[in-house]
Amino acid sequence: MTDAPLTPQEEDDALAAEYVLGVLDLGERARAEARIKRDPGFATLVAEWEVRMAGLNEGYAEAPAPNLLPAIEARLFPSAPPARAKRRFAPGFGWLSGAAIAAVLTLVTFATLAPPEPDRLAVLATADNRLSYEVTHFGQVLRVTRVAGVPAVEGQVHELWVIAPGAAPVSLGLLESRPLVVEYPAPPAGWVFAVSIEPEGGSPTGQPTGPVILTAEVGTDA
Repeated sequence: MTDAPLTPQEEDDALAAEYVLGVLDLGERARAEARIKRDPGFATLVAEWEVRMAGLNEGYAEAPAPNLLPAIEARLFPSAPPARAKRRFAPGFGWLSGAAIAAVLTLVTFATLAPPEPDRLAVLATADNRLSYEVTHFGQVLRVTRVAGVPAVEGQVHELWVIAPGAAPVSLGLLESRPLVVEYPAPPAGWVFAVSIEPEGGSPTGQPTGPVILTAEVGTDA
C-alpha cells in the first residue's frame, strides 16, 4: 500500500514548514527564498509556520560546540572503525541529523494543535462596516486581513500606512486579495494605521497620494 500523493497545496505547506525548520539544502532554500519574494501566498504560508514554531526556540539552550576530535582521528587513521551509515528517510526530507528528525517529529505533533492566538492591534472600518480590515500581530509578524468588503477597483489599490505620533506615514504594503503579511514590530498605543486609495502598484511618492478612507489608532479600536 502506498501513500496518496500530496496535493499542490499540501506540497507548498510542507515546503514552507521545511524552510522554517531549516532542513532544505542550499539550492532548495535559495529557490524557496526567491519564491517568498514573488509569491504572496507562499510568503503567507512561511509566515504562518514561523508563528506556529516561534515557541519552540524558547525550550532550547545554546548548544555547545561539537567535539570534532573523534571525526578527525577517524579520517587520519583508516584502521578506525567506519562511521555508521546515515539512515535515509522519506523523499522530501533528505538526509536529516538526529536533531532535525526530532524537530520534524515535534512539528508533526505541534501542527495538530491549535496555533496560539495573535494579538489584535486595530480594526479599520467604514462607518457602515461595509469595508473592514483587521490588524493582528504575533512575534515579529504583522498580518492585515480584509474581513468585509472588496479590494479597490481595477487600476487602483488599497495601501496600508503606519504613522507614529509627529512622524510621516510609512507604507507597510498593498492590501489586495490575500492577507498582507509583513515582518514589523507591534506599534505601541497611540500610533495610527491608515488605508489610502493609490494607483495600481502603490503610491509613486512614498506618501499617500489618494484619499485616506480608513484610520484606526492602536489601543483604541482593537
